[in-house]
Amino acid sequence: MSDEDVMEQLQSGVVEAFDIIVQRYKDRLHNFLYRYTHNHEDCEDLVQETFLRVYRSRMSYERIAKLSTWMYTIALNLAKSMYKKKQRMSLVSIHADESDPDDREMQITDTVILQDEELHLKLSVQELERALQELNDDFREAVILRDIQQLTYEEIAEITDTAMGTVKSRINRGRQQLQEIIGSYVKSETI
Repeated sequence: MSDEDVMEQLQSGVVEAFDIIVQRYKDRLHNFLYRYTHNHEDCEDLVQETFLRVYRSRMSYERIAKLSTWMYTIALNLAKSMYKKKQRMSLVSIHADESDPDDREMQITDTVILQDEELHLKLSVQELERALQELNDDFREAVILRDIQQLTYEEIAEITDTAMGTVKSRINRGRQQLQEIIGSYVKSETI
């Protein structure tokens, strides 16, 4: 049964259809939102809020759009709202001495060559996620939707409410920036 058929059942009052939607999309939404927020707690909250909004708004869904596109749009809008809200919040560290401009978090660089391939892969994924966080929001969003979530350009344009040319440009520029960021990581690994 297609996602759209399941949603139609939910709209008809078959509550079990919602469980099917959750099962089909919980991991995909979690994956997408984690890469957008880079915070497990925020990600979990956003996934739950997305499903809550899907359920509450089930009657406004129209079959002309793919269910996945509709859900990613909801998730993306929630993530953007959370991000804007967090930008307005100020963070204060209990350890920082505001009177000392040199009081910073220590950065320790490990220069040991990794022998364990699994650990190396894990660190590479962490480096990729760090690099994704360095991209501006528009580029990160487009790259995640295309390369990680493997959505089509058309779906991304619809989700982000952006012209197709802009979507392609953001993906290309985001990929170029990622290559530059990760390229410096790879060079430092081979030294």
